[in-house]
Amino acid sequence: MPVDQRVRLKQWLESGEAQLHPLTFPQRELWETSPVPPEDSGNHICCLIDVRGPLTERDCGAAIQRAVDRQDVLRLSILPGKERPLQMIRSSSEANFEYRELAPDQARPEAIEELATEIFHKPFDLMQGPLYRVVDLCAPPNQHLLVFAVHHAIADGWSLGVFVQDLIGAYLEIIMRSSKPLPPVPQKYVEWGAAERARWQPETLEKRVDFWKTNLKGSPRMWNVPIPPGTPRRWLSKIPAGMADEARELARRAGVTLFNALLGTFQIAFLEWSGHADLVVGTPVAHRTRQSSHETMGYYSGIVPLRGQLDTTRSALDHLQAGKRLTNDAFENAIPFVELARVLGEKSAPGYNPIFEVRFALQNHPVPEVSLPDLSARLTMRSTGTARLQLACELTEQRDGLEVAWLFRDNLFSQRDIEDLDGIFQKVLGHLCRSPESPISQLLNRRS
Repeated sequence: MPVDQRVRLKQWLESGEAQLHPLTFPQRELWETSPVPPEDSGNHICCLIDVRGPLTERDCGAAIQRAVDRQDVLRLSILPGKERPLQMIRSSSEANFEYRELAPDQARPEAIEELATEIFHKPFDLMQGPLYRVVDLCAPPNQHLLVFAVHHAIADGWSLGVFVQDLIGAYLEIIMRSSKPLPPVPQKYVEWGAAERARWQPETLEKRVDFWKTNLKGSPRMWNVPIPPGTPRRWLSKIPAGMADEARELARRAGVTLFNALLGTFQIAFLEWSGHADLVVGTPVAHRTRQSSHETMGYYSGIVPLRGQLDTTRSALDHLQAGKRLTNDAFENAIPFVELARVLGEKSAPGYNPIFEVRFALQNHPVPEVSLPDLSARLTMRSTGTARLQLACELTEQRDGLEVAWLFRDNLFSQRDIEDLDGIFQKVLGHLCRSPESPISQLLNRRS
């Protein structure tokens, strides 16, 4: 750190303008186990927030400032430390907000897409901060498209909904000409991090290590290819409402969750597509078990590895039910991923993620959509900051079915490969819903 920055930091710490805190367990993953460096743009979470209402540039900036004042992580940067980096949180910080009024030719969808992509991929200065940016692409008179990019070190998918809720709350206060700040969050992110460190003492971790050593012993690595820098490609598909309802009914009849039904389907489809019957996926867990964390932005989510070993002679129903038991055991024995990699002796290597290469998720974080007489807001996710993967299947429940987001690295897969996998996944799901008692081998053979 340059001398002038060290002097300024000392002044901030002595005056109370800034405080230093250890990294949380999820933050440590980015520095200690991620296959790409923390500054890589693949760690950016990106979304579009479509806001419509009689708001001025000043109103928008003031609303974002109130969100910054409420959420500590929007005033956070990362400093180098002796053993590992530290979080530095400023007591106050000016909102990182830019307003651009669009000319008619700039309001075309292709032009907006180009602008948004540029904003999303612009790097963050992790030490200087802030680790987010908001750009209002305004098409007069009342349409505001907020391009929001935030580093994964300070946010997860749930955080985006919190940010939208804070913005709407602030907008309403501004419209009513109120100067009241947003209420403080029930629990700060650093308080949650401190509670997690107190919980995961060495003796607590040790009780769960044997489960993982047994469960993951001999698990294979499928692609001995390093993960390149940058954001994975994203391709969207859809499971129609009728089939989504059939999947829920399948889960009910089998006595499993919808997540287990979809994961079991994915494992069978992956075998058909790749030939691999032994697959470890990383699945995210929100870690927001207490109501006090629901209003706080931050990187809370963790990863739990789930291993599926397919026996094609057993019925699909047996596979789903066995998968539920294995999933429950894994969740009950879950420990912070960075500690799991350490106790398993998984060394961090550039380009390679420890333990798993594929991500599977059924997203359940709230995605707010606000519609009031003079104000509306709609959130659209663009990138989840999951830079550590080679392949991912992320499903989100919607009113008209299930959205399927496929994330993939084009050094390994083409879009045609992913379209083939999606087709197999949906066909297997349909056959499984109709004939869950059939042997898996029969489901694999029924491709048409």
